[in-house]
Amino acid sequence: MRNLLGISQEELAERADLHRTYVSDVERGARNLSLESIERLARALDVSVSALFPQAERHAGGMIAANGHGGHLVDILLVEHDADDVELALNAFRKARFTNRIHVARDGAEALNFIFCNGKHAGRRASDRPQLILLDLRLPKVSGLEVLRRVKSDRRTRHIPVVILTISQDSHDMAECRRLGADNYILKPVDFQRLSRSTPRLNLDWVLVKPPESKSRRVIV
Repeated sequence: MRNLLGISQEELAERADLHRTYVSDVERGARNLSLESIERLARALDVSVSALFPQAERHAGGMIAANGHGGHLVDILLVEHDADDVELALNAFRKARFTNRIHVARDGAEALNFIFCNGKHAGRRASDRPQLILLDLRLPKVSGLEVLRRVKSDRRTRHIPVVILTISQDSHDMAECRRLGADNYILKPVDFQRLSRSTPRLNLDWVLVKPPESKSRRVIV
């Protein structure tokens, strides 16, 4: 891609704010990239993050670390009642060229209906459940802790990684989240870098992968 754009390693390194030796090692396959470096390189090349992986997708027969989803787009459910926090997260993802489809639920009851295909979401297929849930604890109607408890206690959904969104590392809340099965937590406001730091622990490298021609979009549920 760098060669197609007619730019040198030095110029790419400068654009991405990375060392030239680092870029050289990446191109030789001698270095594993962090997700933050991937995002920097995508921005420097003016492409989406997923556009960096087309050869790997074809070589793997459809998707990198697809976790059984083939070549399908990985959906993310953001459960957040604060409109400002929702916009901060979505804007951060857009700036990072985060291209996965993000559904937004504004309260715990709506989140549960979306996850379990009930209520106005009764027509959705169970196979269309999100593959990652970003969950605020302070939710109206049904609390975040209760949403977490139901997701992790149900055999149909317990495999879905749940990342808790929190404004503090309150020991009591975090202990309860761990007891209920939360996979990780992120301090708010959530952004691409904070989510990236969580993905190695969650084995979520696939959250970056989608068909290059598709557009990112938000779906309010």
